[in-house]
Amino acid sequence: MNKIKSHIKDKIKQLYEKYVGVFYFKQEGECPCCEKNVVFIAYNPWLRDHFKCSNCGCIPRERALMKTIEDSYPNWKDLHIHESSPGSRGHSLTLKKHAAHYTASQYYPNHSFGSVVHGFKNEDLENQTFKDNSFDLIITSDVMEHIYEPDKAFKEIHRTLKPGGAHIFSVPIINKHKPTQRWANKGVNGEPEFLYKPEWHGNPVDDKGSPVTFHWGFDIKDYIEEHTGAVCEIVYLDDLNYGIRAEYIEIIVAKKKLLDA
Repeated sequence: MNKIKSHIKDKIKQLYEKYVGVFYFKQEGECPCCEKNVVFIAYNPWLRDHFKCSNCGCIPRERALMKTIEDSYPNWKDLHIHESSPGSRGHSLTLKKHAAHYTASQYYPNHSFGSVVHGFKNEDLENQTFKDNSFDLIITSDVMEHIYEPDKAFKEIHRTLKPGGAHIFSVPIINKHKPTQRWANKGVNGEPEFLYKPEWHGNPVDDKGSPVTFHWGFDIKDYIEEHTGAVCEIVYLDDLNYGIRAEYIEIIVAKKKLLDA
């Protein structure tokens, strides 16, 4: 038993030295989320989740998302904004604090859609209760890789946008130049039926997490345009002055045409 414990400790030590104790990356800059002069620090080489703001704790994709919102819609504080599945830091906290008309929704499948649950509007992105042309901006952060029928979700998001408004979101474009792959189907009992190795990501309202249903490629742009008619752009930011450097850092802006009014 002592030999087993010693072996485990040695393995843990080796892993710590390999991934934590050795790696160290620091950069001074301005955080787009808390708007402070900060130090961005990572003790883990996977920057996407570990390159954090020393003040607000946000991570690169959240900073890239907020920077894109600011650049694309500098008047965002006055706009009507819907954020689906917000977190408690980064751009989500900034939008909640400073946007004059901010609506946050979560997905609670065991409650009535359109109701308020734990302070959030309960919405299914594939079949929303919001009226047409309700929002100037719709924000999602690493949500669209967990949707079973993304064509329906993108259509619903587009429907609820005002003409000239946009869906601005992060999603890991894992497949890059390869075609998008469906990773899981929805089973008859509501549980995922994985087509490949099961993958789960964290969920702010469900300890079980969210199943990965798609591995998106850059063809997500064509997919959105085909199903919605939106004008879609993939934005890639790499700017250490804002602490924006990481894997899968692309931000997508899908804008509703003014002629759709």
